[in-house]
Amino acid sequence: MSDVLFNPTPEHEMLRAMVRDFALAEVAGQAEAQDLKQELNVPLFRRLGELGLLGITVPAADGGAGMDTVAAVIAHHELAKIDPGFCLAYLAHSMLFVNNFYYCSNEEQRGRVLEKVVSGEWVAGMGMTEPNYGTDVLGMTTTAVRQGAKYILNGTKTYITNGPEGYCFLVYAKVEGRITSFLVDRSCPGFRTSKPIHKMGMRASTMSELILENCEVPVENLLGREGQGITHMMRNLEIERLTLAAMSLGIADRCLEIMLDYAGQRIAFGKPLAEFGQIQRFIGESYAETEAARCLIYQVARSVGPNHRNRVGSDAAKLFAAPVGKVVADRTMQVLGGGGYCTEFPVERLFRDAKLLEIGGGTLESHQKNLTRDLVKAAGR
Repeated sequence: MSDVLFNPTPEHEMLRAMVRDFALAEVAGQAEAQDLKQELNVPLFRRLGELGLLGITVPAADGGAGMDTVAAVIAHHELAKIDPGFCLAYLAHSMLFVNNFYYCSNEEQRGRVLEKVVSGEWVAGMGMTEPNYGTDVLGMTTTAVRQGAKYILNGTKTYITNGPEGYCFLVYAKVEGRITSFLVDRSCPGFRTSKPIHKMGMRASTMSELILENCEVPVENLLGREGQGITHMMRNLEIERLTLAAMSLGIADRCLEIMLDYAGQRIAFGKPLAEFGQIQRFIGESYAETEAARCLIYQVARSVGPNHRNRVGSDAAKLFAAPVGKVVADRTMQVLGGGGYCTEFPVERLFRDAKLLEIGGGTLESHQKNLTRDLVKAAGR
């Protein structure tokens, strides 16, 4: 894949090769076992730090890889081909925490935290969703009240990827009704996590609640200013949505590869499956949809960065691409028949993993709503 759209520079091409080789050599062999155990492979996760991937969008001057949104898309695309669950843990750490934290923190905060999360010494995540508030972010009920040199936080965040292993989290809470960002870690009195929440898919990453009961957070852990949380959240959502879309693309690529291989080799009624019209439809439509998703994701990624916004593009990319992984996995399972439904092939795992991408980082319905609102506004109506 050398097209300038997908690998704009030699550095992007080298990154893709590195992540692809790492995924095949080190991630592939453990994917099925971690899915069964429903555990994050923490030593392998820390290998991502050694490769410079955990701070992929952090400037090199501050210890990161100094790369852009296209690079983040490449990393998630290639990892998700092999183990979407492991890739989700990477996304929660590198995008939801590290990228977000870097661009809303000050020099002192970066000095305390950045090296540990970029190296993987600390696993990190982000707390936004609550038991009664998901897409309705503005309705969140977690509160923060300042008391002298600390804030007192009360509330519960749920469905938090990396919760069980995580040491630090970027947590959103309301200060006098205004959403505000805080750095919360396990040293804060009153902070704890629940038992792991078990899931249908993405099982190689873990999930839990973050529980804040009169949780004491130092004033020094306020990120930005009170009331800036929405700005932080919205700025980070665009790269989050693009990397989630890239994960769906990775799943579709892997499934299409499996489908083509099987259809070319499996003989039924004296000829390969690939000669049957029904199978040709599955292959042809899967290829077209996967290529369309690829072009849209990478094109939009070129226009998104810390100082460049493209909310319409990122919503459109995830709205279109998120179902592609699930649909192509479903077709692949149909082509493989009983084998696809069993663990003999990775398709059943990829099928389970793919569903989350229609929910996490914004549901499909939220993207439809956002796009309609923004397009109507742009049209002056």
